[in-house]
Amino acid sequence: MEALLEHRMQLAGHSTRALEIDGAGPGIVLLHGWGDSADVWRPLLAELCARERRAIAVDLPGFGRATALAAGAVLPQLDAFAAELVRTWSRGEPVVVAGSSLGGCLALRLAEHTPELPLAGVMPVAPDGLETPSWFDPIEEDPIVRKLLSLPVPVPNALVRGASAGAYRRLAFLHPSDAQRAAADALARTDTSDDVAALMTSGRGLFPELSAAPYDLVGIRCPVLLVWGDHDRMLPHTGARLVLGSLPTTRVELIEGCGPRPQLEATGRLLELLLPFPR
Repeated sequence: MEALLEHRMQLAGHSTRALEIDGAGPGIVLLHGWGDSADVWRPLLAELCARERRAIAVDLPGFGRATALAAGAVLPQLDAFAAELVRTWSRGEPVVVAGSSLGGCLALRLAEHTPELPLAGVMPVAPDGLETPSWFDPIEEDPIVRKLLSLPVPVPNALVRGASAGAYRRLAFLHPSDAQRAAADALARTDTSDDVAALMTSGRGLFPELSAAPYDLVGIRCPVLLVWGDHDRMLPHTGARLVLGSLPTTRVELIEGCGPRPQLEATGRLLELLLPFPR
């Protein structure tokens, strides 16, 4: 079987980068969080490849190497993109959609349209939108980031990247190892201070949308497996109560000793949960 294939795709009017592996089904669609890219799924994709499981991760519009979002509401644009990805890539067969933070929010929103999409189930990992999100303020309010972005002169890209990565990393990992710090730094890279400013703009737009109850949970018919790290300080797992109240058959799994990024911090355990789901 071929190894990981990196290629471009056209979806819902956007050009994006995809990381794809071929194999057996049901296929797995992986959606990243705000400020991340498809690269956040590389460790999990490597494990899925070793097990010959079909999977794909893509850069969402506005992130990574995808084209920019249009003006206006963000979530409807991402919904349309994710829905077309599922329709296009599924080959008409049921797929599992797993997403982290913002990607988890999109997975739940896709599940509201289960009759229209070939979904075997969704696995949101610390999904946004169940409680007031807290991932944005620590980055925007970080004094170093604010100072760099407010300077009237060009700022070396390395300084912007380092400050953005540092602010995100301080909250993102419970016990950051050298490897985790390197991963967070890589995911926080942007080319210019203008790119950082664009990222902040998308966060400001998303915050009120995610705070305004973005789900119709009672409309979900496919299996749902909610996953949290039990030390997640960004999106605490108390939000699971809201889903369980509406979807009592939903399963909730907590990964011990893990923060908000099980795909990087506890790849093996996340794989154990994902492979048999939704059976």
